[in-house]
This record gives sequence, C-alpha cells and structure tokens, in this order.
Amino acid sequence: VVLNDPGRLLSVHIMHTALVSGWAGSMALYELAVFDPSDPILDPMWRQGMFVIPFMTRLGITNSWGGWNISGRTITNFGIWSYEGVAGAHIVFSGLCFLSAIWHWVYWDLEIFRDERTEKTSLDLPKIFGIHLFLSGVACFGFGAFHVTGLYGPGIWVSDPYGLTGKVQSINPAWGAEGFDPFVPGGIASHHIAAGILGILAGLFHLSVRPPQRLYKGLRMGNVETVLSSSIAAVFFSAFVVAGTMWYGSATTPIELFGPTRYQWDQGYFQQEIYRRVGAGLVENMNLSEAWSKIPEKLAFYDYIGNNPAKGGLFRAGSMDNGDGIAVGWLGHSLFRDKEGRELFVRRMPTFFETFPVVLVDGDGIVRADVPFRRAESKYSVEQVGVTVEFYGGELNGVHYSDPSTVKKYARRAQLGEIFELDRATLKSDGVFRS
Repeated sequence: VVLNDPGRLLSVHIMHTALVSGWAGSMALYELAVFDPSDPILDPMWRQGMFVIPFMTRLGITNSWGGWNISGRTITNFGIWSYEGVAGAHIVFSGLCFLSAIWHWVYWDLEIFRDERTEKTSLDLPKIFGIHLFLSGVACFGFGAFHVTGLYGPGIWVSDPYGLTGKVQSINPAWGAEGFDPFVPGGIASHHIAAGILGILAGLFHLSVRPPQRLYKGLRMGNVETVLSSSIAAVFFSAFVVAGTMWYGSATTPIELFGPTRYQWDQGYFQQEIYRRVGAGLVENMNLSEAWSKIPEKLAFYDYIGNNPAKGGLFRAGSMDNGDGIAVGWLGHSLFRDKEGRELFVRRMPTFFETFPVVLVDGDGIVRADVPFRRAESKYSVEQVGVTVEFYGGELNGVHYSDPSTVKKYARRAQLGEIFELDRATLKSDGVFRS
C-alpha cells in the first residue's frame, strides 16, 4: 500500500517524526525526574548517564522549571524554554504529527499527488528531493546564521580545552583555515551557513531543472526503494561523523556535557596540565601544598580513570555512578617518597586493564618500589624501600602516612589517577567501571 500510495507514504513519514519527537520529549522528562543537579563538578550529567540532557544543554538550554540551573545555581527567572519546556514542546509536536498522520492516511487521494498527464496518483521524486534539499538548507542556514551566532538565539555551549569554563555563548563564524579545526567552535557556525547556502541553491536547482531521461533511468530515480536506500546512506554518513566526534572529541562534544575521551587518559592530557599549573605555582614561590590547593577539583576529577569511557563494557548497564559510586571529594594529590627522599610516581593503569601491578618509579623511570606478587623474592617492596605518602591539596592536605599497609592502599588507588572519596552506598554501586 505504502509503495504505490503517495498520501500514505507521507502519512508514515509524519508518524515516524511523531515517534521520534515523542521519544525525545518523554526521555527528557524521565531524565529530569532522575537527574541530580546539586553537584555539577563531581556528579555531572555524564556521570549520571544522561543522554538527551547534554544535547539540550549544548543547544543553549540551561534552566529548569524546578528552579535550578545546570551550573548548580538556584534561579527564579527560568523562562519558557527550560528543559521541561523543550520536552513538553516535543510531546505536543508529537501529538500534532500523530493526528496529521492519521488525517493523511484517511485522506490519501489528494489532488497534489495526481499526474496531470495520466490523471493517476504518482510521486514526483526529483521534485520532492528538491523540496527536501531546499527546506533542509533553510534550516541549516538558519541554525548557523541565527542560533549559533546568537543573532536570534542563545548560541551554543562553548568551553576551554580542559572543560573548566564552559557556558552558553554566541559564536562568530570562522571563515579561515581554522574553521576546519574540529576543536574550533567558530567552524560550527560557518559550516552550517555554508552548507545551508549550498543546500538552498541545490534545492532550487532540482526544483527548476528536470533530470535527463538516461540519468533518471540509470539512477532509478522513479523507484521509491532507491530513495530509501540513498537516504539511509546519507543518514549513515552523518551518524559516522557524529560517532567519530563523540569518541575522539571535538567542539561539538564539550567535556562538561559528554565527559572526557579515552585518549585524554591514554596521553595524560589532564595530568600534564595539572603538573604545568603546579610548576607555575612553584615558580611563583608557592610551596607544594599551596600549589596543589590551587588545582580546580574539576580538573583533578577529569584525571581519574573512572571517567574514561573505554573502561566500561558493552553489557555493563547503568551510569558511571552505578559503577564506582558518586564522587564526594578529592582527597588530594598523593606524593610518594622512599627513605632516601626520592620522589616516586605510581605507574598508572592503562585503559584496557582491569588489574595492574603496583610499580613506583623515580623521575628517570627507574623502578624503585612495588607491591610484589611473591613476597619471598621481593627486593623493592614498600616495607624494604621505606615508602611514605603525603597528600597535597584536597581533603587530606598535609597528611603524612608511613604505615606500609596504608601506603600500599593509596598506591593502588593512585594507579587510577587522582584519588577521590566515592559514595557507593547511595546507589548500591558495585565497583565495576561503567562507560
């Protein structure tokens, strides 16, 4: 029925839009019901397993009718376009699409679908392609020229390279070579404007120019299955690009909304920035305690393997908080020393390991201490080498431990990056990392 019936083909398309919009709205309301906005630093949306809230926030929605802001502030002037407002608009739109789909299913035999020459119902697929291209071009251009730039809209979420200062702001288009850098937000505006203009021109072309008969038959333009298959190919390309930007990171996937990437752990990205800041503090004549106390808790939290999206598994359901628990506070940076006063560094666990030997190396990478598997043959055990640990910054600032069992406990935890106190009781977290 659908293949040869233009009115009902339109009907099922509208119904599909109703289902997508309805899912988005209802999913948003569900997430808002379970979302805890109280601590955006140690319990951000991506730790709670939110899916649609990050996308809404990326487009400029930051307030809730519940009186809270995504940055953790209490607000009174939240406006119409809050999280709940957007969710409600999607559900209302879904209902309208549902009704219009029923109408088009019942009143399928419309004049607009009749071929003037044969007086039979038919689909002018090249013209429909032109209409789609033109309208999508208008939407694309409007999003880039008005919404993203803030000319008529809020702008989008923009942050610094370390995910510390993110907020919704207007973006100026980047028309130079820098616009092709995936981490430059200006490229989002300029690419949407350029792609929109191209789509509008291409749409007008396809509306006004008929394809040659040889090309029409060669590409099977009159076959609705051809239209479906080529449309799926276009959607696949978009999905492929989005999957890449999600996994590798880009300006469209800010850390505050979607979390860090696995490569930032692999390359010690946040660790290097933390050490750079501490080094700069020491140059300014701060002591170690003062320098480490200046490190933002947010930056320290990113440098923790539990926030690595590759640590989870395909079949580990639930949010990150269901795995290692809800982060409560940063204990501070653990600094290990042997009895000769050498500073030791715990070798960090690589991404795809569940367990890893505890090895402490000096500044030259020479192994100086470990937690041995066979104590009888050990040469570098914590007890033999006399390893101690002292904390700088965080809740344990200035605390010193020399007891071997305590030192080994913190050495094991230092394998996972910066050390945090985690609440596993609230959600009955099982201790197994989630994606």
